[in-house]
Order: sequence, then C-alpha cells, then structure tokens
Amino acid sequence: MLLQRLNWFRDGLATVVLLAVPAMSNASELKQETLNAWDDYLQRANLRMHRNLSTDDPFLWIEEEPSRSQRVRQGEILISPVEEGSPLKVHDGLIHDWIGAIFIPSVRINDVFAVVHDYNRYKDFYKPTVIESKFLGRTGEKYEFSMLGLKNVLFEKIVLEGQFESHCSQLDGRRRYCISYSTRVQEIKDYGQPDQNKLPMDEGHGYIWRLYSLTKFEERDGGVYIEVEAIALSRDISTSVRWFTKPVVERVSRGSMSTILQRTREAVRSNIAACDGKDLKTCNYLQGNSSR
Repeated sequence: MLLQRLNWFRDGLATVVLLAVPAMSNASELKQETLNAWDDYLQRANLRMHRNLSTDDPFLWIEEEPSRSQRVRQGEILISPVEEGSPLKVHDGLIHDWIGAIFIPSVRINDVFAVVHDYNRYKDFYKPTVIESKFLGRTGEKYEFSMLGLKNVLFEKIVLEGQFESHCSQLDGRRRYCISYSTRVQEIKDYGQPDQNKLPMDEGHGYIWRLYSLTKFEERDGGVYIEVEAIALSRDISTSVRWFTKPVVERVSRGSMSTILQRTREAVRSNIAACDGKDLKTCNYLQGNSSR
C-alpha cells in the first residue's frame, strides 16, 4: 500500500511546488536538521501507532466515531489530516500526515493481500502513474520492492524512483497491519531523454524526501476495511505563498488519495474475478505475483 502514498504525496506536492517555486532550476538539498525533525516526528508517531495496536483502544481510526464507520461501510472513502495544521513546518521542510479509509465488500483479507503484495503488477493496477514496479525479495514478513512513478504537472515531467520495505504482522485471523517506508527516493532528471540522469539521494526539487506509513486491515461486516496513515517529508514552501498553496495541496492530496484507494478496491475485485474458480496461490503465480 505504500504505492498509493507515493502517488498521493507526489501528485499533491509536485503541483504545489511547481506553483510556488519561481524557478524550477531552484534545487533543494535535505539538511540534517530537517532529517532530525523527521526522525523525532516518526518516533512520536510510532509510539502512538503501537499504543493503538497493543491496547483495548479501537483498532481502526474510523471506529473512534460511529458516523465514520457507517459512512465508510456505505462506500464512502474518508480522508483526513491526522493533526490540525498539516503540513507541519519544520526546519527547511514540511511533514505531511494524513489518514484514509475504504471498505471493500464481499472480499476476504487474503484477497486484499493478494493485491497488496503483488508488487510486479503495481504498474498495471495504477497505470499510467506507475510506469515500472518490481518485487525485489522477501525475508519472513519483510517485503522489498521498487517503483518508478511519473506525473505530468503543468509543463514539468516529474519522475521519481523509489525503493521500499514493508513489514507485515498478523494480530489474529481477521486483523493485520503493515509498516512501510522508503529506503531510497531519487529524482530522475530529463527522464526519457538520451542525457537522463538519476540525481543523488536527498538532492533535487524535494517533492518527496521520505515516506512512512501504517496500513491496517480488518475483515468484518462482510468485507475488508483498509485504513492508511501516510507520512511524508518534503521541501519547505515560502511563507509568502503558503497561504495560497495550503488549500491546493489539501485538495489535490484528497483527490489523489481517493483515486488510488478506489483503484485498489477495483484491483482487488478484478483479481478475484480473474481468479474465479482457481486456487488463490496458483492464480497469483500465473499472474506473476512472485512475492507470495
């Protein structure tokens, strides 16, 4: 599910950066102070995430308010900032923290994970945004994969190459969660041209520097709930234009995340239809899912 966070943040942040940065040659470099602020934020977020997993508190965010569960169960995709004032301003950077939820009726949790772990077919599930995806390996419940994402915004072609790890755990027969994060994100300059080149990590326009997420899955009510908390680190935006760009990034982020969650639901349904009458593991193998 890290794929949807990459698309979501890239779409929203790229639009804002292109509107806000006067010259696209204005590169940015990730500073140690910014990275320290990111690490501190993740530490606090991890404490909160794991507290929710290990206590009697509701497993899902939507359960904290009855109206949320009802709306999602009826087919609505809910998306909200985790904290008021998101994105959070840190030293030369912004931290974006959002949560989204969707319900897929008439499926089992194994049906969902058949898509979640099918990294080789992300380029099919999420085209044309994802132009390449590759499963790199598995050790226990640690999955490694890479993706190449493309987005045309205004007159700029934005291409990011990322490598990721995802660690999945099962709480019981109906609840699972995955913690995923980027291990490398690099911008590709002049993609598709003879002189294209991959910029060093932490250099470039700073659309995305880091990604981290917690995805929860629960099978009940005749289907599966998927809930994603996604956190991203990007470059800062000038204070003089932040008042203008903040509503833009919120609107674009909501729309992009909603689209990706919807495509995930469609991919699960399509996968089930294609595998109708076949053993799930056999079907996944025939479709190229070598991660299972």
